[in-house]
Amino acid sequence: MKPWKTIDVEDTDDGQLELLYRGDQDFLITLDGSVLMSSAFHKSEMALSTWGCGPVCNRPSPRVLTAGLGLGFTLRAALDILPSDAQVVVAEINPVVVKWCRGPAAMLSDDALADERVELVVGDVMDCVRDVSRGIRAAFDAIVVDLYVGPGRDPEGHQDALYGSDALLAVKSALTEGGVYAVWGEEQEPEFDESLQRAGFLTSCARPRGPGPPHVIYVAVKPS
Repeated sequence: MKPWKTIDVEDTDDGQLELLYRGDQDFLITLDGSVLMSSAFHKSEMALSTWGCGPVCNRPSPRVLTAGLGLGFTLRAALDILPSDAQVVVAEINPVVVKWCRGPAAMLSDDALADERVELVVGDVMDCVRDVSRGIRAAFDAIVVDLYVGPGRDPEGHQDALYGSDALLAVKSALTEGGVYAVWGEEQEPEFDESLQRAGFLTSCARPRGPGPPHVIYVAVKPS
C-alpha cells in the first residue's frame, strides 16, 4: 500500500484542511487530522443527488442549489441526472476546497465546476436560500445539502443555523411546490425528521446500499 502524500494544507476558521493523495485517483480531505471525505467512498454523495434531483429532473429548466462542494461527487452526480438546460448553484464556504476541485482533484468530478450549467457561490448556503425571499433569486426545484456536519441534536438547545426550525422554514419557502430538500447525514437522527415534518415537509429517510460507511439521506418534499 502506497503512503499518503500531502498536496496542500490550509488553515481555515474550522481548522486545518489538508488534501492528500495516494496513487492516481485516491484522495482524502482531512480536518485537523480527521477524515472528512474520501474518493474511495462516495456512494452516499451519489445517492443524495439521485434522490434529491431525480424527482425534478423532468421539469422545464430545473433550478437546483447544492452545498457543499467537497471532492465534487455530489455536484457531478447532480449534473449527470439533470438536463442540459438545468441551472445549478453550488455554495461552498471554503475557497481552498474550490481551488482543489478546480486543480489537483478536478479529475474526480470530470471538472464539474467547468460545466456551463454551474454557478459557484463562495459563501454560506443559507444566504442563497434567503436570497429567494429577498427577491434576488428564483425559487429552487431542489436543494441538496452535503456538509460534513450533518443534522444532529444540540445538547444545549441552540437554534441550528443550518438545520433548526427557522432554517427549515426558510428552505421550504425557497422551494417550488413539490420541490425536494435532500440532506446528507452521518447517522439517522429521528429528531431531525420530526423537525422536517413540523416544518410541513413530507419526509423519508434511507441508507444507500453498498460498501462504505452507513450514512443516511433525508428526503423532504414540499407539498403541492
